[in-house]
Amino acid sequence: MTDPLDDFTRREITLDGATKAVYVAGTGPAVIVMTEMPGISPHVARFARWVRDAGFTVYMPSMFGRDGAVPDAEEGKAVFQRACVSAEFRAFAGNASSPVTQWLRALARLAHAECGGPGVGAIGMCFTGNFALTMMLEPAVLAPVLSQPSLPLDNPGGIEISQEEIAQVRQRLERDDLTVMAYRFEGDRFCRAQRFAAYADALGDRFVARVLPDSAANTRDLPSFFSQVVASPHSVVTAHLIDEAGQPTIAARDEILSFFARRLGVQDQVRAEAPSAGS
Repeated sequence: MTDPLDDFTRREITLDGATKAVYVAGTGPAVIVMTEMPGISPHVARFARWVRDAGFTVYMPSMFGRDGAVPDAEEGKAVFQRACVSAEFRAFAGNASSPVTQWLRALARLAHAECGGPGVGAIGMCFTGNFALTMMLEPAVLAPVLSQPSLPLDNPGGIEISQEEIAQVRQRLERDDLTVMAYRFEGDRFCRAQRFAAYADALGDRFVARVLPDSAANTRDLPSFFSQVVASPHSVVTAHLIDEAGQPTIAARDEILSFFARRLGVQDQVRAEAPSAGS
């Protein structure tokens, strides 16, 4: 199964001397949707469409993998391994942000300039899960969401941001009365309780955690990368989401959409147009 992504406009955007493909769709304030490993799958694109349909302009940068594809286990592992050694990411280094977050902060500034509104939302997932937090160093970012943040891979209690940067983020959260939303499954092998505890210790009550039971995760018809490599409940709003009314993952999706709406000033539109389960 592949997704042609033909309802998005593919743009080549150059910022800070680096060019990346970014898929853009929708109208309204901007939300940066950062893909999970191993790339912009149909599940990631589905979530981006939910954000678009809730009244936002989605900017979805291509960061690794084949856009629109669902790699099998072997191809997915190869994408994962390449990202782990890429200079853009710090897969095994806690207490430091991945260099690619500089580019993402510049993308947030561009998106805010193009879309207007009070600011920008951002969600990172898995490999990119922590990036939305580092992006809070950009004043345009008002609504950060961390979905199963998985780096650093070698330290379950580590967070991928420097002590100086986390202090700056904490100061900004307090000064501007902002919060950080975060989501994980209880039995996630890559985002464990120790990591959320570290975030809570660093950010206090500005860090709002949601831990879903493993029984809430989809286990049917999973791509082999998720069934064989991830091999645990993990992707809260993508592959492991159960798209049925009343499911905890649908509640998490709707809470994220409402969080973006409150911070970015389109709450009435979200209540009226947020997609129902099964859409």
